[in-house]
Amino acid sequence: MEHIKQNFSIKDLEHLSGIKAHTIRIWEKRYNILQPERTDTNIRTYDGENLQKLLNIAFLNSHGYKISRISRMKEDEINSLVQRISASASEESRSRNAFKLAMMNFNERLFQETYNKLREKKTFRDVFHDVFLPLLNDIGMLWQTDTIKPIHEHYITELIKQKIYLNIAELKFTSPLNGEGDQKIYVLFLPDNEIHDIGILYLNYELLAAGRNAIYLGPSLPLENIDYLMDKHDNLAFISYLTVSPTKTNIHEFIEKFQNQVCKKKVMDLLLFGQRTKEIESEDLSENIRVFSSIPDFTNTL
Repeated sequence: MEHIKQNFSIKDLEHLSGIKAHTIRIWEKRYNILQPERTDTNIRTYDGENLQKLLNIAFLNSHGYKISRISRMKEDEINSLVQRISASASEESRSRNAFKLAMMNFNERLFQETYNKLREKKTFRDVFHDVFLPLLNDIGMLWQTDTIKPIHEHYITELIKQKIYLNIAELKFTSPLNGEGDQKIYVLFLPDNEIHDIGILYLNYELLAAGRNAIYLGPSLPLENIDYLMDKHDNLAFISYLTVSPTKTNIHEFIEKFQNQVCKKKVMDLLLFGQRTKEIESEDLSENIRVFSSIPDFTNTL
């Protein structure tokens, strides 16, 4: 297994806290807020305690506390003040930092406690949009800058997916379907080699919350398999979330294959989401293909 990072560079701290490396150096030199170790080549490295302290300092600083004041506080005073502020102020920033710490330390208990506190005041939809989505964007940046490893991303995304599954299961017992048996059925799937399924999984939750009928087929589904579904159902609309695949070179090939294969007997709607859709020119699309820039853009139409 790949070695898990226990020590962090100043660039890692910048990416995780949102505080510029230059500012961290100034704070460290002027106020002695962190105690880094030095490598043989005199490069600063920071342990998990330094990271946690900086996240708390960044939280207080974002809430109007000057670094000169924070630097005079003892560590338990900082922790106590963070808790008091987070109890009355918006908790999104603090929760995202807590989830990052849970991810870095593989600490499921911290994840669960943070999530439960959010759910005391927020709906699951609000938690997903206000906290999980920004957190996932942060994680994408951390992964691209090599601050975290794939194992960290897998760990936190699986925990988030567990929460989506739990809320989907609850909806299936509490949210009745609207309309009769001829209601449109939304089919959610990801194309071949696309495995990033949080977006499509959450869309399944929103459809069920709106009382819509949905069939969730999950990631990496060959289009050829859809024929089996169309033998059973007629009034279908398809939803896909393009994050990694298809690549820029074959995204139009994917759409063309859908048109030629899935729509060979009857034209079916295809609703597309995700980063890759930005590469599609809307004027090139047929009337049955729609691109949504965000999940709310779609849910507002339900």
